[in-house]
Amino acid sequence: MKKINLFASLKSDFASGLVVFLVALPLCLGIAMASGAPLFSGIISGVIGGIVVGYLSKSHISVSGPAAGLTAIILTAITDLGAFDVFLTAVFIAGLIQLALGFVKAGSISNYFPTNVIEGMLAGIGIIIILKQLPHAFGYDSDFEGDLSFSQSDGSNTFSALLGILNYVQLGSILISFVSIFILLIWDKVSFLKKLKLIPGALVAVVVGVLLNEIFVATGSSLAIMKQHLVSLPVPTTLEEFKQIIVTPNFSGITNPQVWIVGLTIAIVASIETLLCIEASDRMDIHKRYTDTNVELKAQGIGNIVSSLLGGLPMTSVVVRSSANNNAGAKSKMSTIIHGVLLLLSVLTIPFILNKIPLATLAAILILVGYKLAKPATFKHFWDNGKYQFIPFIATLLAVVFLDLLKGVALGIIISIIFILKGNLKRAYSFRKEKYEDGDVIHIDLAQEVSFLNKAAIKSTLNDIPVNSKVIINAHDTVYIAHDILDLIREFKKTRAIDDNIKVKLKGFKKAYLLKNSSDTLNHVTIESHYDFAKRVMVKKEIKHEVFTE
Repeated sequence: MKKINLFASLKSDFASGLVVFLVALPLCLGIAMASGAPLFSGIISGVIGGIVVGYLSKSHISVSGPAAGLTAIILTAITDLGAFDVFLTAVFIAGLIQLALGFVKAGSISNYFPTNVIEGMLAGIGIIIILKQLPHAFGYDSDFEGDLSFSQSDGSNTFSALLGILNYVQLGSILISFVSIFILLIWDKVSFLKKLKLIPGALVAVVVGVLLNEIFVATGSSLAIMKQHLVSLPVPTTLEEFKQIIVTPNFSGITNPQVWIVGLTIAIVASIETLLCIEASDRMDIHKRYTDTNVELKAQGIGNIVSSLLGGLPMTSVVVRSSANNNAGAKSKMSTIIHGVLLLLSVLTIPFILNKIPLATLAAILILVGYKLAKPATFKHFWDNGKYQFIPFIATLLAVVFLDLLKGVALGIIISIIFILKGNLKRAYSFRKEKYEDGDVIHIDLAQEVSFLNKAAIKSTLNDIPVNSKVIINAHDTVYIAHDILDLIREFKKTRAIDDNIKVKLKGFKKAYLLKNSSDTLNHVTIESHYDFAKRVMVKKEIKHEVFTE
């Protein structure tokens, strides 16, 4: 595979890193507040997730930081362990466990997450983001930023919070929300604004939102947004206050069995959420680059170790920030690193400016992120693909919205497995390489049925095909091919093959697969001869003379 130069797309990566920074700042603070931890612990986790994990990870667009899925675990653990510094020891242990999981290659389980389940998870999170951010857009900030749970900590739920908007409407927040959404929608569509690609629309929306509110405040307008509806970043005024921000682990708790139980719990939950997000990020990547999930677990482990030593919260790869990163046009992981650097520099130098940002503006940015995750075209796509694709998709979506991410994915996988077990589980493919004077030819012959259970092996096979190769993928004997596999083949042919000068010939694919078979210009091969050994020899001789097409 080609090596990526981190500085090759610095302009677009800086712009996307800036957008992710704006999204991540309130999420880091909100998750820390909901976790019962010091507010700066969320910022520290975001900085380490951006710089350390961003540098070590092989993912091009995923972003790591404190995760909403861990808030309940963290809140309970801090209470049970009695002190935040003892809890940090558990985070340190969790990092060591994740590091070990990476070395034993536990990350490979992510290859067995079906695409429709991953897409259902993304759409579910998109709906949650929209439902959770609507109250903030109207100036009703009863719930913390970054909460993805249906049941909220204040005793209400997502729907009752929406009804609460009717009892509390802040006209200034509504106005700023609509202005922000308007800016975000037109920024990439108006021709003369396209020339300002380096300046992301999200930054313009934030600046306009701050200026509008400052005008409201200065003129004494009733539209002015009060402090409780703005970003609330702690501002240390003395060196002593700044020193108190950094909390180190109390390693005297290393002998406490409860600390080890908490560490193991965090490691397992954080690792699963990370693998799900990495798989989702790879699905969003327009270049269809695959992440080494074992390296990702190692990166997360090191990140959690460093975060714990500096007083930060445990982290995972996070869908919301990764989606914002992708939508903002990130090209490489430099965007993630830049967002971490901006988090660090801004909280050290301009916290008083950041505290002027209305939550309504950030809500507008996130609402559009949510829409792109749950756009109607996604629902139509899985509906058109039939019930075996749509039912796991919609079940995952609903469970993610009303339960949580892990339960939703688990339900979707169980339903997918039930559907698969109804058919023939003996599905495979054969791989062979033949040497010829004009170059080797690689043959991938798909068997009668190919399911998502074969996804890991086929992904690995396609990924390992060397540059400048010739490949024949034969599906003539196949009666069923999972959409995951079709997507892999389609992405390989349209992206990887073009990038690495791999000539691909598709044969025997049915019209329903929407993969166009390559046309033969010489000596058409009779594929039915695969049933007969003698004719198989003839086929091999004829393949030698076939013409490959892109």
